[in-house]
Amino acid sequence: MAAGSINETKNPVQSAERIFGILEALAETGPIGIMDLSTRLELHKSTVHRLLMSLTCMGYVEQTDSSKYALTFKIVQLSEKVISKSDIVFIVHPLIAELANDCRETVHFVQRRGTEVFYLDKVESFNPQESAIRMASQVGLTRPMYCSAVGKAILAEMKDEEIESIWNNSIIEKKTEYTITTRLELMKEVNEIRRNGYALDNEENELGVRCIAVCVHDLQGLPNNAFSISAPAVRMTEDRVKQLAVDILRTKEAIQKILGR
Repeated sequence: MAAGSINETKNPVQSAERIFGILEALAETGPIGIMDLSTRLELHKSTVHRLLMSLTCMGYVEQTDSSKYALTFKIVQLSEKVISKSDIVFIVHPLIAELANDCRETVHFVQRRGTEVFYLDKVESFNPQESAIRMASQVGLTRPMYCSAVGKAILAEMKDEEIESIWNNSIIEKKTEYTITTRLELMKEVNEIRRNGYALDNEENELGVRCIAVCVHDLQGLPNNAFSISAPAVRMTEDRVKQLAVDILRTKEAIQKILGR
């Protein structure tokens, strides 16, 4: 049977199978004539013509000239609606749970909302290390972007003028003695994040806690999400940071692959 042909013995609704066979064929070939399409699908010319007329009336197909037909962007709009309804937390949770258990630390997943990040998911290891701490974080909490590892990881994926706008619209507070309070300091760190591929929170938001984070591009390709590994500062030595950087970047790569990014 020819490539893209329709197996009429398996689908209980033959007309639906034929319609989607035409859509799939048009997606593969681009503009194509009725004769070539009927040959490809092993369907009679009159059947293909009737289905094309139906798809044209519905707005999914257009006649490009007197002899060829092609898909319209309506099919693209349909796929965008499906993507927009996808739950990214459902997609990433198994991977960040695996990361939390592998490193035996707490992992957070956040989404950008204006000048802040919103905590969508929090996973604690099944077998935490003895010196693990109970953090003040929780799902539903918000944090400023400028003083959190997850926020800075997202900022580093933005243009400098976007970062400036977020800074100018944020309420800058010195939450700890280590908190960044000038845009010059922030930009210096942003450039370092861009070089390293990950961001750090060196007790800037909560004393005694260090975090390492990476940005995740969402289903639309926008840098609106990030996830982090948080641990007691006494255990987050520079050597441990380098080790966790390998783990978190590997998890990021796996997530982006699933999201098609």
